[in-house]
Amino acid sequence: MSYQNTILGKMLQIFPRLQFQKFVKDTRAEYHSRGFSSWYHFVSMLFGQLVGQDSLRSIEAGLATQAKSLYHLGVKPVSRSTLAYANEHRPYVLFQKLFFWMLSKCLEVSPGHKFRFKNKLYSLDAKTIDLCLSLYDWAEFRTTKGAVKLHVKLNHDGYLPSFAVITNGKVHEQRIAPRIPFDKNDIVVFDRGYNGYEWLRELDNKGVKFVTRQKNNADFRVVSHNRVAT
Repeated sequence: MSYQNTILGKMLQIFPRLQFQKFVKDTRAEYHSRGFSSWYHFVSMLFGQLVGQDSLRSIEAGLATQAKSLYHLGVKPVSRSTLAYANEHRPYVLFQKLFFWMLSKCLEVSPGHKFRFKNKLYSLDAKTIDLCLSLYDWAEFRTTKGAVKLHVKLNHDGYLPSFAVITNGKVHEQRIAPRIPFDKNDIVVFDRGYNGYEWLRELDNKGVKFVTRQKNNADFRVVSHNRVAT
């Protein structure tokens, strides 16, 4: 019977093994690895993401059912205790390096925005994602409802996220905004939920330009008028 490549196998072709091993060496991720390589670790966790597994036990069971396909990928099923040990003791920096390296490759081929200025343009927004409170009791949002909030800084060069953080659903946008990095001459667009005047002053002091909607109760005065080119 001829071998048919799997979706997991096709995805793994995106990640160059030589580059991956360089990151392993740089981060010393396999110090005391006990025979469980970082590549096995990565493939196991990627498998869990692809099939929507929500526990190490279910990842273990899922990998066991796909043993024949895993053989062709050069990996093998793993116990949940081995996965748990690796998740607890191995440096997350390995996967962080891999993510930013892949992001840089995406940016090289992604389209730029079509605006007439050369400044970096970003959008900020947050989205509340509902969760079942009985399954995710740590994500308490309302009395009978759970939720997390995804905060994203979107780069309009390629429309790829350059910053993202997940918080409890109750965390307000203004608490996350000061943690988001910007450089001089960046332009950032956001809604009124981010209108914290201390943070706006910080952006102005850094030379970051911003566009937002004014609050209805804002106390302001006009200091100058500029003509708009037509």
